Amino acid sequence: MADNDTKDPPPPYYSVAADPQTPPMTYEEVIHQDKYGFTQKPVPYYVPKDPAPVQVDAVIITTQHVAPIKKQKTCGRSAKCWGGWVGALLVLVLIGLAIWLGVRYGSKSNSGHYENDCRGQDCKEQEHSSECRGEDCKEQEHDSDCRGEDCKEQEHDSDCRGKDCKEQEHHKMQDGTSVPDTCSNSSKQCDGIQDCQQAADETNCVRFGEGGVLQVRTTQDGRFLPVCYQGLDQSYADQICEQLGFRRSYASNPVDSKTSVALTVGPRSAKLIQGLVNVSLGCQNEKAVSLECTDCGKQQSDSRIIGGSASQLGQWPWQVSLHYTGSHVCGGSLVSPDFVVSAAHCFEGSTGNSENWLVYAGSISQSALQTPYLVKKIIVNENYNSDSSDYDVALLKLSSPVTFSSTVQPVCFPTFDQTFSEGSECWTSGFGTTQEGADHASTSLMEVTVNIVNTLLCNSSQVYSGAITKNMICAGDMNGGRDSCQGDSGGPLVCKGHNNRWYLAGITSWGAGCGERQRPGVYSRVTSLLPWIYSKMQQEKP
Repeated sequence: MADNDTKDPPPPYYSVAADPQTPPMTYEEVIHQDKYGFTQKPVPYYVPKDPAPVQVDAVIITTQHVAPIKKQKTCGRSAKCWGGWVGALLVLVLIGLAIWLGVRYGSKSNSGHYENDCRGQDCKEQEHSSECRGEDCKEQEHDSDCRGEDCKEQEHDSDCRGKDCKEQEHHKMQDGTSVPDTCSNSSKQCDGIQDCQQAADETNCVRFGEGGVLQVRTTQDGRFLPVCYQGLDQSYADQICEQLGFRRSYASNPVDSKTSVALTVGPRSAKLIQGLVNVSLGCQNEKAVSLECTDCGKQQSDSRIIGGSASQLGQWPWQVSLHYTGSHVCGGSLVSPDFVVSAAHCFEGSTGNSENWLVYAGSISQSALQTPYLVKKIIVNENYNSDSSDYDVALLKLSSPVTFSSTVQPVCFPTFDQTFSEGSECWTSGFGTTQEGADHASTSLMEVTVNIVNTLLCNSSQVYSGAITKNMICAGDMNGGRDSCQGDSGGPLVCKGHNNRWYLAGITSWGAGCGERQRPGVYSRVTSLLPWIYSKMQQEKP
């Protein structure tokens, strides 16, 4: 963490110990730096390895050698000479005519074979299959029976049929991203029947709205609709929370709902809530259900010092320390007894092996750690981009459930529509460095208050020049001095709700330096990544 004034800026996010004397800029830095001194977008502490060189086929240019033409004498009045020229000219004309006829009609005849076999836009794909003839052409498309645009999707899967081909390699999420999965030909999203091997067709069908109102999407309507409180007992509540990867429900309560269309629970005929509800005209007594799957976001201690300081035990009970081969490397947030949310960049390369990681919860000092939890599986977002740091989120499945206590508690997930407005006071914590150039993390859990920064300002040319995506949120002090630092990657950015509970607004991702003016910290925006987090929790539920 950092607590410095502008005269003594904190260390860069991802710095190493270095001589305090600033080295002179290279020629490239002098030429390419902008007027703000920001030469390029910084990258996380775990600098991605250089990408593998792209193998480009060599282009070989051959030049045909043409013998020089010798200058000939004119024929003059020689009849033999003129006769020879006329004969030669006639032969050339006949050859040219034969070639023209072959091109004009022969190509049509050959292409007729292709036209009989291809369909619609698929003919475009056969321009490179000019060596096949007649029936043989049918065998050159990998024995595919697809027609129309679906053929484009069968490069790696020749067994799919019709529109279902598109679902074989990647299943498209509601937010536009895609996850690898294999689905059946008749797969339907949110019908309560698992058609995909990893249940990708049924893992983005439940969410929580304002006030924790349960919303479900079904094939009957296609929209997320509130679920009525009437008829939803404790067993239904537990079933829904278990579906989302939690152990059981914590509480369910009626809340006002004046919606004209809602969902009512029916007979228990399916394991998934989207298969148990029916569309109805509003709710009886205009009451929808507010559901909580965990008792979350509560602190034992709430004494804090603005500007950066050591935390008190129980102050941030969801903060965990992630150790790789015996050393603290990243932070994380406990969201349930079985899952920890962290940053994807913490697990790049060989560090993605779960056997080398340990999770420490309920500790505020690296010298007094509690018994660690083993990691069963590390799930990195499939759309994570190490160059842009987009989709920088990962989920850790623990080998055994965490035992909650006054110093070990989960943080609350925000609702899908929860906003953290500009200027909101939030907090970030972690075992970060405390002085510039330090190459070791703090032994104590540090905390600092930061303010949410307007996204347009954060993306402006004065700050990060367009590097902020819809999956990122900025927080810090635009005047410098308060920020999260090296070692805090993957840790929480939390904001307090109206109900006095703390919500996970961001995951520490990247930034330029630490606590520098016009360089706030950048965090992964949890509300944008909730569908992915819930889907993976559901797939890996205990």
